[in-house]
Amino acid sequence: MGFLDKMLGKKDYPELDPSSPANARLEQFRSQLLVLSDQVGNQPLEVVPGDQRAFVFIGKPPKKFGIAWIEEGEISNLKALVDQQKITPQQAQSLAERLQKVYEANQQDERYTAALGDRSVVVTPSDDFRKEVREAIKETIH
Repeated sequence: MGFLDKMLGKKDYPELDPSSPANARLEQFRSQLLVLSDQVGNQPLEVVPGDQRAFVFIGKPPKKFGIAWIEEGEISNLKALVDQQKITPQQAQSLAERLQKVYEANQQDERYTAALGDRSVVVTPSDDFRKEVREAIKETIH
């Protein structure tokens, strides 16, 4: 990691083992992650992959971030939930605040880097983290 990366706050995580279960989970979402990567430009991505869905923190969590999730081949996000009138803007704000707390509580989880097209993404293969994010979203939309 270079001096500039340290100044910008970028972390130096080990490479994700290509033979790991976390990499296998990541691979099942690769095509959607590439689409999402194109949509968000050069914003950092942190993927929390699972067997049936992946959550993607976009930007610089825990302070400034967006979130998307991939489930059943579809990419969703908070804006889509608000636009589809499944939740109110106030509920979206409350969810964002809760996700910030969930992220902060899981900051010590192991993280890795993985190549995604021409960029590097952070991968957090934590089942507890993923479950807490899923529960926060599920409680908001139901």
